[in-house]
Amino acid sequence: MSKIYYKSSEDIEKIRESSLLVSKSLAEVAKLIGEGVKTIQLNNLAEEFIRDHGGIPAFLNYNGFPYSLCISLNDQVVHGFPGEYVIKDGDIVSVDCGVILNDFYGDSAYTFPIGNVAAETLRLLQVTKECLNLAIDKAVVGMRIGDVGYAVQEHAEKNGFGVVKELVGHGVGVKLHEKPEVPNYGKRGSGIKLEEGMVIAIEPMINAGRAGVKFWDDGWTVSTVDKKPSAHYEHTVAIKKGKADVLSTFDYIEEVLKQKD
Repeated sequence: MSKIYYKSSEDIEKIRESSLLVSKSLAEVAKLIGEGVKTIQLNNLAEEFIRDHGGIPAFLNYNGFPYSLCISLNDQVVHGFPGEYVIKDGDIVSVDCGVILNDFYGDSAYTFPIGNVAAETLRLLQVTKECLNLAIDKAVVGMRIGDVGYAVQEHAEKNGFGVVKELVGHGVGVKLHEKPEVPNYGKRGSGIKLEEGMVIAIEPMINAGRAGVKFWDDGWTVSTVDKKPSAHYEHTVAIKKGKADVLSTFDYIEEVLKQKD
């Protein structure tokens, strides 16, 4: 079993820099995303922006993944391929981005509603984001991984949504995926105790309908079994006493979206 990498305060500042480059890259995506745009255009824009700012796209060639972004549409949960698909009114588009900067990894994801999205789907996005924030509230010294997962599961299921169990969050920083695994379900007071120096990616993947997923033949894309929409939000978070230190941010993205409205 691979070990947990504990980070120094200097390491955490480097992970913050990498995570903020991820956040700024997602804000660049936010500027372009919309009806009539091909998903490959978003991928190419992000890759160029990351490289222009001294970073390396962390996903490109990771275990053979062929793109710099994971772009997952509507009923796709995660790990979708960018391509020739033209985004249309009513779509939701989950964009997951990772960066290596100064040898440290950052990781974040955001689900974008495009145009006139169904009210229930917008509620799914809102609840998924709330799940992320509730989980972050539990990501403090002395709590356990089960407390983080329980916070997501309880809020999602209370709202009638399904929690994906086959895919999990993870430690991050020295590598893209480290120990511990961070499930979006769990039992309060169970699992590994959270300690100072841990950095984790918390990433609720919540389905509008059933929790079940299917894995595509491309070896990457995951979608819902019932073809209902799925939402995904992710932050890189350092465990601290009292209050988690969120190293990535949605502020840049949401500022762009506000200006586009």
